[in-house]
Amino acid sequence: MKQIQWYPGHMAKAKRQIIGHLKVIDVVLELLDARIPFSSQNPIIPEITKGKKRIILLNKADLSDPIQLERWMNYFSSQGISTLPINAQSGKNVNKIQSLVESLIASKRESERSKGRANRPIRAMILGIPNVGKSTLINQLAGKKKLVVQDRPGVTRQPLYIRVGSTFELLDTPGILWPRFEDENVAKKLALTGAIKDEILPKDEVVIAGFKLMEEKYAGRMEKRYQISVDVNDVLGIYEGIGRKRGCFIRGGEIDYERVSDLFLQDLRSGKLGQICLDWVDDVVSL
Repeated sequence: MKQIQWYPGHMAKAKRQIIGHLKVIDVVLELLDARIPFSSQNPIIPEITKGKKRIILLNKADLSDPIQLERWMNYFSSQGISTLPINAQSGKNVNKIQSLVESLIASKRESERSKGRANRPIRAMILGIPNVGKSTLINQLAGKKKLVVQDRPGVTRQPLYIRVGSTFELLDTPGILWPRFEDENVAKKLALTGAIKDEILPKDEVVIAGFKLMEEKYAGRMEKRYQISVDVNDVLGIYEGIGRKRGCFIRGGEIDYERVSDLFLQDLRSGKLGQICLDWVDDVVSL
């Protein structure tokens, strides 16, 4: 697969806007996908937010492998970064975010009070790649629908302040991907979880990568789900096995490979293949 480049102009503009807003921000909330904590972290975010308090929110935590999720939390903690597993859709642990923010900047607020400065709202910026759940999270925090939410990457276009209660403000930002995916495996994991549009990469290559990742890290899950034998050296056999079991046929009784691909991606993304983490700590970082 050729090196993938996908960096629309609005994302370059978003980066400039984010940098411009950071000077008035107290804390950065970085939203990652708990199923791919490494692959869903834009490497420019730690760079451009250097010197700011940062909290990592691991979204869709209920879909993530709990063992690997705990290991990731331990890793981020070892780097001095606070973490919180959440589900922006259901609201799980969302009510803990504000108190975590307040505790993180308590000393700064106390210093401001000692200098006679009037209390102002805490300002937090939410950052993350497209379709990781930023707008959904803000809607949960605000208590009612404030933003457009679609199950498509890249809906948010302009930075937007949202008031949460009387003491907390959130700055939503457009999702930004990095200019080039140096590692095609990262790109495929983003595609598998729906972080980038399905038409960006060849769907069959993404699905085949998914077959191999599932067998490498969660052997037996596909057999159980589809009631087939799985041999990753015979991907055509996997396609045909799923197609026959699920009735994915086209005229003449041939397997409809497109339908099989869509079925597999839907099952992977919805948790029907079980709780998964496609980034294992030991594979990508040294603890």
